[in-house]
Amino acid sequence: MENVQAYLQQAVADGASDLFIISGSPVCEKLEKRLRMIGTDTLYPQHTKALIHEIYEIAHRPMEHLEEDGDDDFSCAVPGLARFRVNTYKQRGSLAAVVRIVAFDLPDWRSLNIPEGVMDLAELNHGMVLVTGTAGSGKSTTQACIIDRINKTREAHVITLEDPIEYLHRNCKSIISQREIAIDTQDYLAALRACLRQAPDVMLLGEMRDHETIRTAMTAAETGHLLIATLHTKGAVNTIDRIVDSFPGDQQIQVRVQLAMVLEAVVSQQLLPDKQGGLVPAYEIMIMNGAIRSMIRESKTHQIDQAIASGGSEGMVSMDQSILKLYQQGLIEKDTALDYADNPDTLRRRLG
Repeated sequence: MENVQAYLQQAVADGASDLFIISGSPVCEKLEKRLRMIGTDTLYPQHTKALIHEIYEIAHRPMEHLEEDGDDDFSCAVPGLARFRVNTYKQRGSLAAVVRIVAFDLPDWRSLNIPEGVMDLAELNHGMVLVTGTAGSGKSTTQACIIDRINKTREAHVITLEDPIEYLHRNCKSIISQREIAIDTQDYLAALRACLRQAPDVMLLGEMRDHETIRTAMTAAETGHLLIATLHTKGAVNTIDRIVDSFPGDQQIQVRVQLAMVLEAVVSQQLLPDKQGGLVPAYEIMIMNGAIRSMIRESKTHQIDQAIASGGSEGMVSMDQSILKLYQQGLIEKDTALDYADNPDTLRRRLG
C-alpha cells in the first residue's frame, strides 16, 4: 500500500477532482464524474486509519474533532503539488476521507467557459450576488474567478469567509483577507458580524446556512457592500423561495421586500458531460430589473423564469438557452441536453 502523498500525487497528475479513501475497496479517484481505482490493494480499517493519520500530519491538525464529532472538514497544502479540501468521517466503525483537489493557481475563467456576463458582476459596488448550484457544480471556482477579477481591477478590501479555504488569493490591486470557519473564526454568523467592522468593500460568504446568517448578509448588502454568497439550490426561482422559506411565516413579507431591494443577480450553474468525455458548464443568469423586483415583493416568483428567458437584452440567460447554445456549438449530445434541461419537452422542439 502506498503512502497518502503518493495517492495525492497520482490524483493531481491524472487531473482528478476527488480522491476517496474508504474501507472495502482500493483508493479511488474521480475523473470527469467517473470513478477509477488507483490502488490495487483493498483497504481495511487499519489502512484507512493510517492514511488519514498521514493527512492530519500534512495539515498539522489534531484529530480530536474527527474522533469526537464523527466528521471533520479542513484544507491543507503539499508544496509544489496542490491544495486539498479534506472531509474525514466515520462509517461502519472505520475512518474514511474524501479529498477535493484544488490547484494552487486559479484557472483562467475563459478556459472554464465562464460567460463574460458572469465575470461582469465583479463591477458591482453594492448589493447581493448569489452563485448557486448542486454540490460539485463549480460554484466555488466561479466565485474565486469573480474575486480574482475584482483583485486585478479594483482597489478594495475583500474579505472571504470560507469553510474551508480552497483558492488562495495574493494581493494585487485589492487587499484580500481570507478567514476559515472554525480556525480563524467561530462560525459564519459570528464572522459576518465581525466582518462589518473590518472596513470591507466586498464580502464573500461561502454558504448561507440559516435565516440569521441570511438576514445579516442582506443587511450587509443593504448598507453599501457587495456581498457574494453561495446557496445549494438550482435556479433563481428555487433560490429566492429557499431564502424566503427559511424565515418564520410572519417575517416572510418583510424578507421579500428586503430581498427585492438588495439582490442584484443570481447565477445558477451545472456541469454537463461533453462529447470529449469532459465536463462543460451551463449557466442561468438572472439580472435584477424592476419587473423581477416586483415579482419577488408580490410573491410571484413563478413568473421569473419567463422574465429571464425574455431578458436577453439585459444580459439574462435561462438554463435551457445556455444548454441549447452548448448543443448548437457541438459540445454536447442531444440526449445530454434533454437530460439536463429544465423543460425538456420545450427544448426538444427547439432542437428539432
